[in-house]
Amino acid sequence: MPAESAAVDEGGGEVVARTVARLARLRAEGRSGEAHVLLVEAVRWPVGRLPLLADALHRAGLGADWATLLWEAAALPAEQLVAAADALAAAGRDDDGRQLLRQGVARPAEQIGAAVLRLDGEGRGREVRALLDAYVRVRTPEEAARCAAADPRRLVPLLLRAALGVSDERHWDLVHALRVAGHST
Repeated sequence: MPAESAAVDEGGGEVVARTVARLARLRAEGRSGEAHVLLVEAVRWPVGRLPLLADALHRAGLGADWATLLWEAAALPAEQLVAAADALAAAGRDDDGRQLLRQGVARPAEQIGAAVLRLDGEGRGREVRALLDAYVRVRTPEEAARCAAADPRRLVPLLLRAALGVSDERHWDLVHALRVAGHST
């Protein structure tokens, strides 16, 4: 690892350690509101720090705060949501990454459609697949069909491919929902 990357990682580790110590102190003093604000601030950190933070929170007995942080992170813009889930998965925290995506796709169908179009327009196919995989697993076929309204020509094939990756049954349910919504499959 280049020295510059190591320095960045070390700095991130120090920030994480200070934050966890402060969080533990706030919790011990019963200052829940301030603790929550600290977690919300941590959501905006570089995504590479999230796995470090998860480990540190669990070591400190603050696993519930990690669950809260994941919930707050689910509100990130879709692009950042996928990047955060990727960082967690790359660090061996696959379950956390999947949970983050599941929570993140609870947003309105129109937002998912717009995010997928942006990611697809930027050539970020892997991110599109990750987001839509979580989406078609968690949301009903009817909700997934509403997501296609932004640009059916581009979104319908992407949705169908994602649904096929889940199961044949999910695929056929989505085909039906898309047809009911007026989209050709």
